[in-house]
Amino acid sequence: MITDPGTDPEIELSTLTGQCLDRRITDIDTLNTEFAAWQHATNTDQRQVNWQFTTTDARVKLRHLYQNN
Repeated sequence: MITDPGTDPEIELSTLTGQCLDRRITDIDTLNTEFAAWQHATNTDQRQVNWQFTTTDARVKLRHLYQNN
Protein backbone atom coordinates (compact mmCIF):
# COMPACT_ATOMS: atom_id res chain seq x y z
CA MET A 1 0.00 0.00 0.00
CA ILE A 2 1.23 3.50 -0.77
CA THR A 3 1.54 5.57 2.37
CA ASP A 4 3.03 8.96 2.92
CA PRO A 5 3.39 10.24 6.48
CA GLY A 6 2.61 13.71 5.17
CA THR A 7 -0.81 12.71 3.90
CA ASP A 8 -2.23 11.47 7.20
CA PRO A 9 -2.40 14.94 8.78
CA GLU A 10 -3.82 16.35 5.54
CA ILE A 11 -6.58 13.73 5.55
CA GLU A 12 -7.34 14.41 9.22
CA LEU A 13 -7.44 18.18 8.69
CA SER A 14 -9.71 17.80 5.68
CA THR A 15 -12.06 15.56 7.66
CA LEU A 16 -12.00 17.90 10.65
CA THR A 17 -12.76 20.87 8.42
CA GLY A 18 -15.73 19.13 6.83
CA GLN A 19 -17.18 17.74 10.03
CA CYS A 20 -16.38 20.32 12.67
CA LEU A 21 -14.99 23.55 11.27
CA ASP A 22 -17.82 24.34 8.86
CA ARG A 23 -18.53 27.54 10.77
CA ARG A 24 -16.62 30.42 12.28
CA ILE A 25 -15.36 29.69 15.80
CA THR A 26 -14.66 32.91 17.62
CA ASP A 27 -12.49 31.82 20.54
CA ILE A 28 -9.80 29.29 21.31
CA ASP A 29 -11.73 27.64 24.17
CA THR A 30 -14.63 26.78 21.88
CA LEU A 31 -12.21 25.52 19.23
CA ASN A 32 -10.46 23.30 21.78
CA THR A 33 -13.80 21.93 23.02
CA GLU A 34 -15.01 21.22 19.48
CA PHE A 35 -11.71 19.63 18.54
CA ALA A 36 -11.64 17.43 21.66
CA ALA A 37 -15.17 16.19 20.94
CA TRP A 38 -14.32 15.49 17.29
CA GLN A 39 -11.07 13.74 18.25
CA HIS A 40 -12.86 11.55 20.81
CA ALA A 41 -15.54 10.56 18.27
CA THR A 42 -12.90 9.83 15.62
CA ASN A 43 -10.82 7.69 17.98
CA THR A 44 -13.89 5.87 19.29
CA ASP A 45 -15.09 5.07 15.76
CA GLN A 46 -11.58 3.91 14.76
CA ARG A 47 -12.06 5.44 11.34
CA GLN A 48 -9.68 4.25 8.67
CA VAL A 49 -8.76 5.32 5.19
CA ASN A 50 -10.16 3.02 2.52
CA TRP A 51 -7.39 3.02 -0.06
CA GLN A 52 -8.80 2.30 -3.49
CA PHE A 53 -5.93 0.19 -4.80
CA THR A 54 -2.75 -1.55 -3.77
CA THR A 55 0.81 -0.44 -4.47
CA THR A 56 1.02 -2.91 -7.36
CA ASP A 57 -2.21 -1.59 -8.88
CA ALA A 58 -1.00 1.98 -8.42
CA ARG A 59 2.26 1.23 -10.21
CA VAL A 60 0.34 -0.16 -13.17
CA LYS A 61 -2.23 2.62 -13.27
CA LEU A 62 0.23 5.41 -12.52
CA ARG A 63 3.27 4.01 -14.31
CA HIS A 64 3.79 7.30 -16.12
CA LEU A 65 4.61 8.88 -12.75
CA TYR A 66 7.28 6.34 -11.84
CA GLN A 67 10.78 6.75 -13.24
CA ASN A 68 12.46 3.78 -14.83
CA ASN A 69 15.39 2.66 -12.69
